[in-house]
Amino acid sequence: MPAPLNAQLANTYPLHLATLAERTTRALEATGFDALLLHSGSRLMVFEDDRTYPFIAHAPFRAWAPLNDAPDSFIYVAPGQRPRLILHQPRDYWHQPPAVPSGYWAEHFDIRTVPEPSAARAQLPQNLSDTAYIGDPLPELEPWGVRAVNPAALMRRLDYARAQKTAYEIVCLREANRTGVAGHRAAREAFYADASEFEIELAFLRASGLREQELPYNPIVALNAAAAVLHYQLLGRSPPPERHSMLIDAGTEFAGYASDITRTYARQADDFAALIEAMDRLQQRLAHEVRPGLDWRALHLRCHELLATLLHEADLVRCPPEEALARGLTRLFLPHGLGHLLGLEVHDVGARLASPEGPEEIPRPHADPALRLTRVLEPGFVVTLEPGLYFIDSLLEGARADGRAGLLNWTRIGELARCGGIRIEDDLVVTPAGCENLTREAFQSAG
Repeated sequence: MPAPLNAQLANTYPLHLATLAERTTRALEATGFDALLLHSGSRLMVFEDDRTYPFIAHAPFRAWAPLNDAPDSFIYVAPGQRPRLILHQPRDYWHQPPAVPSGYWAEHFDIRTVPEPSAARAQLPQNLSDTAYIGDPLPELEPWGVRAVNPAALMRRLDYARAQKTAYEIVCLREANRTGVAGHRAAREAFYADASEFEIELAFLRASGLREQELPYNPIVALNAAAAVLHYQLLGRSPPPERHSMLIDAGTEFAGYASDITRTYARQADDFAALIEAMDRLQQRLAHEVRPGLDWRALHLRCHELLATLLHEADLVRCPPEEALARGLTRLFLPHGLGHLLGLEVHDVGARLASPEGPEEIPRPHADPALRLTRVLEPGFVVTLEPGLYFIDSLLEGARADGRAGLLNWTRIGELARCGGIRIEDDLVVTPAGCENLTREAFQSAG
């Protein structure tokens, strides 16, 4: 039986902190800096208004401290020294100031509070001439005397290393999958209870225990043909007169780390339900191929090979799989990439960097300009695996006009288009022997 969550966090965070310190020291030495100053970010004002957008702390800051509501705070990192957290704690009666943190991670920091951002300068070394700063270019920053603001060479090295997650980060990602799956299960029940898209999202939020601004991204809840819109952004308030399918792409966040989970459901045990099962088998077949040393571009191309066979077997194309692949038919049904890095960002950084030195990037396949990940997998990488099959009018109509119309079974496509499409997405940790599927484990544990 696994240890309680708090014990896991307390046991793994010290090594996580040591790993961050080691990576940062190497990056500073390689780029000629002595120290690093991280900014949590500032509240952004709504245009011509006196209110702000929901605050999201910058990921480089959250890598050190899981503070989600501490705008204009700083972390000072110098090799060989205890990291210093300068917490902005305004004297404010409009909003609740952040409390001084405590617990498993806070005990490893030298914590100081300041009433305004400019007061943070007095809590820093007098000489910052060899310090790099990552964050918003604040107006008060210029007289502080930092050497560089957001230096690209340093940030590339840090971003490249961030792809490899520590044991602490995997604990956080596993917990984000657990709460995300709780939300998904509630959303599925709401779908079968004939709820609207809006009501389904409310069910997801209630079960996950988060409000919308605490999620890593706004959920996609698409009923029927709306599932063909990849980033569908609407939430219908009324249930549709007929209910054929639901695609839900929704994740949660824990200690700054995101889950990213997608499931598709059919209302009836019909042809579309069988197609979902076939796509699920395809996704799991790809998951079994995930391992260290695998070029993600190769797995993406492998996905299209398997999809060509599925399209042929489902009688959606009227040509052999080899011809469907060669004529680009699979990309009519799957125009997006197979997956991406996951971590502090939903689409985590460093996914295409060729080396920590940069700036070269590993190119995408010519036919797949939307592929977000091109690196060779290493142990500790966390990736999403999300093949899809959609009935997208604009892409299919393009095939009518370019000579490929005879290769498609338009009658069959017309029968299934009312369901929109299918996406099945899991979060995988690359291990020395293969991968661990955080999402499937969470569904299994939930019963």
